[in-house]
Amino acid sequence: MYFAASCSQPTNEVDCTGIILDPHDDKDWSYLCTVCHKRFTTKSQLTTHSKRHTIEHEYSCTQCEKRFSSQSGLWSHMNIHAGKHKCTECGKCCGNRTDLAAHRRSHSGEKPFECTVCSRRFTMSYHLIRHSRIHSGEKPYKYHVCEKAFRHSTNLHTHVRVRTGEPDSTVVIVDPHDDKHRSYLCTICHLQFTTKSQLTNHNKRHTGENEYSCTLCDKRFSSRSGLRNHMNIHTGKYKCTECGKCFNTRQYLAVHRRTHSGEKPFECTVCSKRFTTSYRLVMHGRIHGGEKPYKCHVCQKAFRESSNLHTHMRVHTGYKPYKCSLCNKSFSHSISLQRHKRQVHNNIRPYLCPYCGKLFKVNDDLKCHVRIHTGAKPYSCRHCSQRFTQHSQLKTHLLKSHNEGTWLTCNICQKKFSMSSNLKEHLLRHEDVKPYVCSQCPKRFRTVREVKSHQLVHSDYKQFCCGLCSKDFKQRRYVVQHFKRCSAKR
Repeated sequence: MYFAASCSQPTNEVDCTGIILDPHDDKDWSYLCTVCHKRFTTKSQLTTHSKRHTIEHEYSCTQCEKRFSSQSGLWSHMNIHAGKHKCTECGKCCGNRTDLAAHRRSHSGEKPFECTVCSRRFTMSYHLIRHSRIHSGEKPYKYHVCEKAFRHSTNLHTHVRVRTGEPDSTVVIVDPHDDKHRSYLCTICHLQFTTKSQLTNHNKRHTGENEYSCTLCDKRFSSRSGLRNHMNIHTGKYKCTECGKCFNTRQYLAVHRRTHSGEKPFECTVCSKRFTTSYRLVMHGRIHGGEKPYKCHVCQKAFRESSNLHTHMRVHTGYKPYKCSLCNKSFSHSISLQRHKRQVHNNIRPYLCPYCGKLFKVNDDLKCHVRIHTGAKPYSCRHCSQRFTQHSQLKTHLLKSHNEGTWLTCNICQKKFSMSSNLKEHLLRHEDVKPYVCSQCPKRFRTVREVKSHQLVHSDYKQFCCGLCSKDFKQRRYVVQHFKRCSAKR
């Protein structure tokens, strides 16, 4: 027995072709595909769609491998090869006159369809309809198994496919342990995708197949649209008038402008914190709800964002594609490489403490330091009344006092640590590895902290000052020792 797509009650309306009529659909008597649960308003639409699953009476393109369930679909596709509807601006070919007209608006900037709530404009009426559901909260597409609802039918179709594990004819490894069930897994870097097309485009990064290269820089792209968007940065098509930064799309520029105006239109209903994008609000909402939907199938560690899971998977695979050109150290993420260059190979300190004048290389370090002066303790324990200035302190407290979390154990001496960075530093002592090199001399060190402390030998900069006699020191330990002697004399 099959179920209707919008409720859990079975439908009994079946015709002689085996096509199920769904009486609970919002469009009344829509036709439901029993394979992928896609819905249609007419039986002819469903019949044409069903041929995709049965591969019955398909129409094949003689110039490429694409196949179509109707002759009209093939004719529209052949117009692309023939260049019948070709854009004079970029040379892109479309299947029909309507698609070409919509595409031309991407060059002219014309957006005739305006939202009556937020005044945002769109090139197509369909995009306006989808956008309006954000304001109304309407989610008309619901999956009958888990009752999860979606704003767009494509999101429902993708959700149903990954839940049911719809088979593919291509040799693609499917990961049965993923929380999304049978998502598409890259065998090289273990990134996971919900559709085969996403995985296919991603694989081109590894193989270099059919890549599109920028003629102005070294960047390469797996699709022509990606290259076109990138070229907008070089041409300055979407340039910020405040700071001159260029972006590849109008949407990214609009979000960036909010950093100058201070506009944060998206507000959290729990704590009233505001955000520049709806995505950041959604991610923030998971903090209050405790939701961590992305789980690692190797160690069961859960994450709030899929990007964090993707980065975490490199811990298990050892995949580190980002290499430092100065010391050859490799990193699993580009941000880690940038932070490494700033902290180890660069002496520029652009962030100034307004209280004591101390300089920092990273803004996050400045934020932590300022709490020493203000006494702010933003991290509170959910079990007791204790508060902490740093998140690492809270994590250690939860482990020691409330047995919440997981200790990290050294596999050599069984010593336990609360932070992965402390365990990594400890393991280097066992291995006698010293990956950090002083930029002024050939001396090597195990940690960033050690090399930073050593580099003060080559500098006359004294950042620590005695509060009693105003004498300056290069290192904290020396000013602490001096302060004890100085205070004893008084």
